[in-house]
Amino acid sequence: MYEPSKAFENFHISGFQYWDGARVLPNLKAGQKLKLKPEFDNPFDSNAIAIYRKDVKLGYVPRAKNELLAQLMFFGHKDVFECVVLGVDKKADPWKQVYVGVRVKDVRKK
Repeated sequence: MYEPSKAFENFHISGFQYWDGARVLPNLKAGQKLKLKPEFDNPFDSNAIAIYRKDVKLGYVPRAKNELLAQLMFFGHKDVFECVVLGVDKKADPWKQVYVGVRVKDVRKK
């Protein structure tokens, strides 16, 4: 049976080195879900979408990839997306330590 991809975007977390990611880096693992929180009042980017693990801000969806996602979230589709850790490289430069994917949730009943 054909299964369409749920992938929306994949990227390294932008600004990881400036936020609190280092506090939780040892606990991040592939497959973990993270929270997406739009910051429509962000003075630097009205399409800014922050990424959190619990209450710790890790950084942002990169500006080059946030416009469509922000528009969809702005118009009420926040619950359609999920953010998942795809990989962690603790030895990489801080801005490349955490690679994540934004997916469209599958709401079909199984």
